[in-house]
Amino acid sequence: MHPTLAADLALLPELLQSASDFAAHGLSGVDERPVASPAEAPEPDPLPTAGVGARGALDRFARRWEPGFSGSTGPRYLGFVTGGATPAALVGDWLTGAYDQNGAAGGGSTVDALERETVGWLRELFGLSGAHGGAFVSGATMSNTVGLAVAREWLGERLGVSVSRAGAAALGPVHVLSGSPHSSIAKALSVLGIGRDRLRPVPLLGGEREAVDVAALAGALESLGGRPAVVVANAGTVNTVDFDDLRAIAALKERYAFWLHVDAAFGAFAALSPARAGLVDGLDAADSICVDLHKWLNVPYDAAVQFTRRQDLQVRVFHNESSYLGLPDGTPDFLHLTPENSRRLRALAAWFSLTAYGREGHAEIVERCAALADRLGEGISAVPGLRLLAPVRLNVVCFTLAERPTAERLAAVARAVAGSGEAFLTPTVLRGTPALRAAFSNWRTTEADADRVRDALARAVEGLSAAGDA
Repeated sequence: MHPTLAADLALLPELLQSASDFAAHGLSGVDERPVASPAEAPEPDPLPTAGVGARGALDRFARRWEPGFSGSTGPRYLGFVTGGATPAALVGDWLTGAYDQNGAAGGGSTVDALERETVGWLRELFGLSGAHGGAFVSGATMSNTVGLAVAREWLGERLGVSVSRAGAAALGPVHVLSGSPHSSIAKALSVLGIGRDRLRPVPLLGGEREAVDVAALAGALESLGGRPAVVVANAGTVNTVDFDDLRAIAALKERYAFWLHVDAAFGAFAALSPARAGLVDGLDAADSICVDLHKWLNVPYDAAVQFTRRQDLQVRVFHNESSYLGLPDGTPDFLHLTPENSRRLRALAAWFSLTAYGREGHAEIVERCAALADRLGEGISAVPGLRLLAPVRLNVVCFTLAERPTAERLAAVARAVAGSGEAFLTPTVLRGTPALRAAFSNWRTTEADADRVRDALARAVEGLSAAGDA
């Protein structure tokens, strides 16, 4: 054994304690850490020849890289839709690395049973029936890709071809209909060989809505003349967290042949709130569902889950044809359900958090985040120079400048807020108007944090005016 490796092995408990102490120190100050790092990235070092050992590597990381990390695990990182990591989830994630289990199959361990138990808990959490099978994947993009891959195989089944054997070209023209699809849907269609241009937009409801007009969707399906299609519905759009009428869309299956995929990356968590559960009414009718867990479940990156009613088609797409891996009969190993053969045991962090806090604990996070979004929305409405672009429906506040809301001026506000270290927000465009989004999904966030974000925005708008850019 290399002498440095041997030395680290002998000191392994002490090294793990050092890493734990270092992480604990960093997390203890995350509430006040600059949310967006102002540090410049260091120049690349040459590849080490001899190496400095684990303790030396930790020292170098502390000097060179840790100061440039953001406070994204903290309470005022409101960009994208980013959760943090609950204490229990972090424990589970550390143990995932320590035990280093390959979650592809059950041979020689119980890791597959743990993942199935966790998937079952999540299915119950989101109000799904036992008809939905599931598996862990890396994030919403991969979850959407898996769901649409199964939809592609379903189209082949309807048309009398096997896409997994003959390829996507055997399908001929594919029609994918959606009102406000997330960008990952187009990416998935590209990866799957269906093509971005096959995504056909369907008119939305009027006013401030991002939800699809179900009558217009019915008309689009009617125009296909009976040819099967894929419908991508939204349970929580990224800009305003609007929800398609899932029950009404599912009812269209009585007249038209289509696969219903629901992108519920973070909107599925509305099921945990009695006051908001109606938003996901009909989710159980979906043929496939995407839920992203490193968002509102607050487990570390990367973790998502995908569900489908047709796991037989899923196996047809993803099964690995190799004698040493076994055949996907009975209950298939997870390597036959997802694109990966080698799989980190992502389920363990979710299992820890669900075990530690249960339905009630995670429901409290959802309720609190929604209340904080309402609070910030009210605060923004009271800030001169800012206005809401849409009602606050769940956990995202979408707003813009009251006067001259150009992309450049919004970017200046976002830079000022990030530069203050108080918060981090991401830009968007809603109905042609440049805007900013504040997405609440972190378990740490409090009312005081929401107020600090409001105050930072007020100062940024004042600064814009003082700079002569009113």
